[in-house]
Amino acid sequence: MANLNWSYQGNNAPDHWHKLYSIANGDHQSPIDIKTKEVKKDASLGHLRITWKPSTCKEIVNVGHSLYLVLCVCSAGCGPLTGNYRLCQFHFHGGQTDDQGSGHTMDGGKEASELHLVHWNSDKYSGRAEAFDKPDGLAVVTVFLKFGSGNENLKDVLKALDSVKTKGKQAPLSNFDPASLLPTSLDYWTYNSSLTHPSLHESVIRIILKDSITISLEQVIDTFLMSNAATTPLVPALVQQLFLSFNCHE
Repeated sequence: MANLNWSYQGNNAPDHWHKLYSIANGDHQSPIDIKTKEVKKDASLGHLRITWKPSTCKEIVNVGHSLYLVLCVCSAGCGPLTGNYRLCQFHFHGGQTDDQGSGHTMDGGKEASELHLVHWNSDKYSGRAEAFDKPDGLAVVTVFLKFGSGNENLKDVLKALDSVKTKGKQAPLSNFDPASLLPTSLDYWTYNSSLTHPSLHESVIRIILKDSITISLEQVIDTFLMSNAATTPLVPALVQQLFLSFNCHE
């Protein structure tokens, strides 16, 4: 994958991406506003199946734009997915100000942050590098984090952040269970989407969980003080391409 020169600020910021990358004007870009009363249920969507192994969680890396937690043998399937997808990393989107909350919104409202669990299609491709630009290459499970009480399940991650305060730093993070960051219910919205930063390839099956988890203000500050993480502006959604797996009155 090419090392692209992009940023959340300056001449390479999101406001300029449509000029720098033609795909930014595509029909399947992310993030979008989920208009909950307009989304239709797709009865063909099954339950999401997730099988993650804590022992495969390897390390935490500060890549400047975000904090990546790198994993290996974990998988997700069913739901809108037609095969097995392997978890390779997860990261947070957000920031330290109100306008830098979650990337996706619900009925125009932002949450404190957004968690992306990035998977690649292990049935068809040899790894994320081969899959990232293919239409069925990636699946991203997205979880909203709302302000509330401190999240005990984030403590190990936040503790590890002390070792990766600058870009390029990495530290071991062993036996962390990413499933601890999921809500109890796995009901979801789904649509064909894109990476939320360059290369912006429209290669992502987006699975947005309906229920959120909590994060405290202190934890938000601790998380996003370590990086230049921010969010990408919303793009217009093609409503007919967004579906849900649950009854809308639930």
